[in-house]
Amino acid sequence: MKKNLPSKNFITWIAIFIIVLTISNLIDSSNNLGGQKIIFSDFLERVESGQVKQVHIKGSELNGINADGSKFFTYLPDYPELVEILEKNNVAVEAVPLISKSEKIIGGILGWLPFILMIGLWIYLARGASGGKGGGAFGFGKSKAKLLQENKNKVSFDDVAGIDEARQELSEIVDFLKNSQKYIQLGARIPRGCLLIGSPGTGKTLLARAIAGEANVPFYSISGSDFVEMFVGVGASRVRDMFAQAKKSAPCIVFIDEIDAVGRHRGSGVGGGNDEREQTLNQLLVEMDGFAENEGVVIIAATNRPDVLDRALLRPGRFDRQVTVPNPDVSGREQILKVHLRKITAAADIDPKVIARGTPGFAGAELANLINEGALMAARKDQKMVTMQNLEDAKDKILMGSERKSMIMQQAERELTAYHEAGHAITTINCPNSDPIHKATIIPRGRALGLVMRLPENDRLSVSRAKLHDDLVVAMGGRAAEELIFGYDKVTTGASSDIEQATKIARAMVVKWGLSDKIGAIDYGDDSSNPYSTNKPFSEETGKLIDAEVKKIIDSSLKRAKDILTKKSDDLEKLAQNLLKYETLTGKEITELLAGKNIRKDIIKNNRQTKTKSKKNDNDIFAPNIADD
Repeated sequence: MKKNLPSKNFITWIAIFIIVLTISNLIDSSNNLGGQKIIFSDFLERVESGQVKQVHIKGSELNGINADGSKFFTYLPDYPELVEILEKNNVAVEAVPLISKSEKIIGGILGWLPFILMIGLWIYLARGASGGKGGGAFGFGKSKAKLLQENKNKVSFDDVAGIDEARQELSEIVDFLKNSQKYIQLGARIPRGCLLIGSPGTGKTLLARAIAGEANVPFYSISGSDFVEMFVGVGASRVRDMFAQAKKSAPCIVFIDEIDAVGRHRGSGVGGGNDEREQTLNQLLVEMDGFAENEGVVIIAATNRPDVLDRALLRPGRFDRQVTVPNPDVSGREQILKVHLRKITAAADIDPKVIARGTPGFAGAELANLINEGALMAARKDQKMVTMQNLEDAKDKILMGSERKSMIMQQAERELTAYHEAGHAITTINCPNSDPIHKATIIPRGRALGLVMRLPENDRLSVSRAKLHDDLVVAMGGRAAEELIFGYDKVTTGASSDIEQATKIARAMVVKWGLSDKIGAIDYGDDSSNPYSTNKPFSEETGKLIDAEVKKIIDSSLKRAKDILTKKSDDLEKLAQNLLKYETLTGKEITELLAGKNIRKDIIKNNRQTKTKSKKNDNDIFAPNIADD
């Protein structure tokens, strides 16, 4: 409501001006008798004949009243003898000034109005530039920290799941603020600051909100970018004002989100050590641990770029604790899913443990998005509850992209895509270190014409040499299948993303992970991955050796993929034909199919009945999506 005050005041002043102008016009109109318009010669004739009783003269305008009470008006020429003629014929004459008092007032207001509007506009813009908080035009240096309301959108530690270690460390700060005496008796000192480090979406801001909900102390929230302005010294002034407010409310918590916006290394800015951002950082360093004591003020900050922060900001005494907020493991993901499932109308068939196993590497925000996507799909289908199938579809959409069923593909392209994806699937099954298949499809999703989705059975913190080599074989499986089935000259560009991925893995094996016998366990840096870089940390001879090793690894992976597909040509053919028939197959269905079992008997029966009723052209894009998993 406060943000709308300037515009409301402006409208009020406009309304007052209109009212004054209207009253002035009414006053002027009271002096205007109106009536019938006559020409001046007729007016003189009426005066000479004694028909005119009274006249009202204002400049060149004349209003009069006839002897019978009727009114008239006319315009006067330059006629000096008029007054004598009127007096001679006993006509009452009333003369008024050309400009009335009300008109003088309105004229004065209109004359000053541009200056008043300019002053008002300047004050309005000055308040906007200062954030509209206290001080009007002189409020540039006021802090923008917002005091979180205690009962508004309150979050507690019960709403934070999957990051138990981080929650435990922060709960100690909350306990200190609540029961400080037991720590003081032991000589313990409350941490000055706590830095939350983690990838985007892991729950850093949610943890800070949970601290506010649990501590029952004043909680101020501000973003790092709120300190930095175009005016020199404004950021430092806001830091001082923020700590001044916090000390009045101590004990309290101040949360700075995205602190890397103001806490970057000093000396790297455009203005050396004198730019606005660095002055703000200097003031923050002094306030956190300087001569002045800020007892009872705890700073909690969040960032996903700890590598760019200034070392002075990270030392003990400023940010005493650095809490890493990682992506949750399978158990953590299950807990997070349970938290978000409480917010929707969930069906009884939803198993969060199954969803957690199928979402490795997902952050908390991504899991929340998955639940929301499932709810949106259920609402789109007019369902009363969100089912497990909705969440599975939402997971596929997030992992593989949305289905592009309207995309037109020729039959030849469909066949090539089917064999390409079958090549990936067969090599996956025959590489013991590869992750199991989650789903294979030839329905275009995202930018891909088809894909084979693999999901690890457990969370993986490191990758073995054997796993990397098997992943390379799987990546080259699609290209190998195209060459074996359609011939050398019929190979397409469809494997471009596979080749790109395989090249990155192979080059990292050689230059970063020390998995090449010829190169050895030497890190040649990230610049080697850029073919246009001129500052490579190795000689030209070593560069040639690296390129040769990368090519050797990829060539051997392609050869191994061809060998597997040649031996398993029957499986390749069977899987490709079933992909053409069903378009989408799950990992379980692929395993049963290759084991010689029949899949989807009821669907096959329905399919045969449908084919007898209608035949489709071979150039049609897709058959009905009967394998809509």
